[in-house]
Amino acid sequence: MKMLVIDRFEGTYAICEDKEQKFFAIETSELPQGAREGDVLNVDDAEGTLTINAEATAQRRSKAKKLQDKLFQ
Repeated sequence: MKMLVIDRFEGTYAICEDKEQKFFAIETSELPQGAREGDVLNVDDAEGTLTINAEATAQRRSKAKKLQDKLFQ
């Protein structure tokens, strides 16, 4: 299963990045409901469906918050 992170939105596309730092443009209509920047998406290899990985997203946000707090103390 492949994982992507939503980097940003540009018009009707979500620009997503994989672990190898390759970027993909995915139409926002194909994203799961409520997807936003920073969300980690699981890509089902067989069907190509996208789901939000809430656990991985929370871990990434927590790590970013800790780094931010450390920088601005």
